[in-house]
Parts: sequence; C-alpha cells; structure tokens
Amino acid sequence: MEKKSLVIVESPTKAKTIGKILGDTFIVVSSMGHLIDLPAKELGVDIEGDFAPTYEVISGRNKILATLKKEAKGKKDIYIATDPDREGEAIGWQLKDRLFKKQKVRRVVFHEI
Repeated sequence: MEKKSLVIVESPTKAKTIGKILGDTFIVVSSMGHLIDLPAKELGVDIEGDFAPTYEVISGRNKILATLKKEAKGKKDIYIATDPDREGEAIGWQLKDRLFKKQKVRRVVFHEI
C-alpha cells in the first residue's frame, strides 16, 4: 500500500512516536530542527531594501532538505507538525518557503501525546 500522506515534525523521537500512532497510511519524518537561518558571516538584512532578510541553508542541512523533498514527492497530503511555539512556527515557515512553495501544505499542532 502506497503511503499517501507525509507528516514532518521537528525531532526524530517525535517522528517515531507519532508514526506509531498514525499508522501506515502516513510517513512521519523529522526536520531535525532548523534548516535555514540568517547568514552567519554577514548582516542578513538589506538595510536599504526595506530590511528584507536573506536566508541560507545551515551548513550540513542540505541532505535533510533533499530527503524531505524526496519523501514529499507524489504524496497526496503534506502536514507540517512542528511545535506550537515561535521556533516551531519558524521551522514550519522555512519548510513551506524552501521546499513546498507550489504544494498545498497543512499545518498541524500536537500539544501532548
């Protein structure tokens, strides 16, 4: 049976636990935390261009991005289930902005399991 939906969480431990709960119609994977950030060696904000930020993939995280993109290919539904805090919101936005601009993505929040 082909897995129809992808759920992306922040940590591998959560991925394992949530995967057991959701069953085999879902693939649950981890983003391993932040994947994209402001550049480390420059300001990262265009002070003459309405303070538009510049983001880059964190060193060593390209492989994780590639894996997430591969897992999402052909999936009927993609759910971003990062933590319900500002950090989780940022990670969710990074994933949507970098990987899933043209795909419909749903945001889900797990408060407790």
